[in-house]
Amino acid sequence: MSETTATLMVDLIISLDGYASAEGWPGWWGLEGPEYLAWLEEEGKKDLTTLMGANTYRVMAGLSEQASGDDSGFSEEEGASLTGLAAMPKVIFSSTLKEPLAWPNSELIAGDAVEAVREMKQARTGTLSTLGSLSLCRSLLAAGLVDRYRLVVFPVITGKTGRERIYDGYPDVALDMVESRTFDGRLQLLEYVPRVIDAPLKRD
Repeated sequence: MSETTATLMVDLIISLDGYASAEGWPGWWGLEGPEYLAWLEEEGKKDLTTLMGANTYRVMAGLSEQASGDDSGFSEEEGASLTGLAAMPKVIFSSTLKEPLAWPNSELIAGDAVEAVREMKQARTGTLSTLGSLSLCRSLLAAGLVDRYRLVVFPVITGKTGRERIYDGYPDVALDMVESRTFDGRLQLLEYVPRVIDAPLKRD
């Protein structure tokens, strides 16, 4: 990969049984800790462009605005993580949203997201990183555009209340681990190089 080519990373938080969220549970399933929040803050300082769809945009823009208020209800660390998103460059893929977007540093693309990201990888530097947006992540992975697939696994099983199953509709994917880390003694970061495969892997 040349120095002028951006890296595309799918970046997800997930319950142990594969859900992105759960009804009635707080954000981060209530399990975020100081190590994890400090890591999020450091990640936000990197050369990142965040990619998301319209639904994620609406949710996160609202949370970011709420966190900037005096009585937000968020802890200091949570508030810093959410308000920091406003300063990050963001690309929003939507055919329903209209410009100008209220959230600062947000660029709107109404066309095909996969083709737009394919062009962005060639034209930009640094890292393109998804935020939420499960259908966008799935489409980019199926198209073979994803260079890194990163999960933070939260130690909960939300079989009754879980919402947004992450892996439904995925192709088969082989994963080569490149990094792992534990935050606050309970959250597990797993980072892989993904490879979409047409048939099950054979034993060596």
